[in-house]
Amino acid sequence: MAVLADARSQVVDPAVSREKFDAEVAGYRSGEADHRRRGWLLVEASFPRAFVIFAAAQLRPSAVICGVDCDFTNYDLEPPSVRLVDPFTREPYRHRNLPTALLRRQVVNFAVPGMPQLSGSIPLMQAHSPDEVPFLCIPGVREYHEHPAHTGDSWLLHRGLGAGTLFHILNTIYQYGVQPISNYSIGHHVAGFEQGEPPA
Repeated sequence: MAVLADARSQVVDPAVSREKFDAEVAGYRSGEADHRRRGWLLVEASFPRAFVIFAAAQLRPSAVICGVDCDFTNYDLEPPSVRLVDPFTREPYRHRNLPTALLRRQVVNFAVPGMPQLSGSIPLMQAHSPDEVPFLCIPGVREYHEHPAHTGDSWLLHRGLGAGTLFHILNTIYQYGVQPISNYSIGHHVAGFEQGEPPA
């Protein structure tokens, strides 16, 4: 198993973090049949890590898209660490190798009268260079809250409100990275997937 580069020591009472981790896994298990129909496969859940594989169940034939490695060390004093990983080796993807960028539609309104709205897509997977391991840029993810650009958005503002839960993380990855995949893009070789309009 690949180990995340930012693995850290457990400083919270392990019994507390384990109990909260077990509650997250139990919540997942309670809806597991629905998750499976959407292509979510919980492969491993052993404190402090949960490993889920995403498939695009809407495609025929279905396709494995990516794996997600969630590290709940020090949960929930700290949010979980989240990495998109190769589903077979569990090696974290570099930004240039991501199978999905998790695009989210963004509308920009201008304060200038008469200026039209502009709509574009922004990737939720962020990195400074193609060779970096990207992070999921949403509240409730350790890498988001530790990034210098988000120093004003403390985890404590989101803790206990749903962000950082296993379901919220997985549902975000599904909503922006897997569900929009609408078809195969095939020439003489498999080039990737065609994606419909990004969700708002």
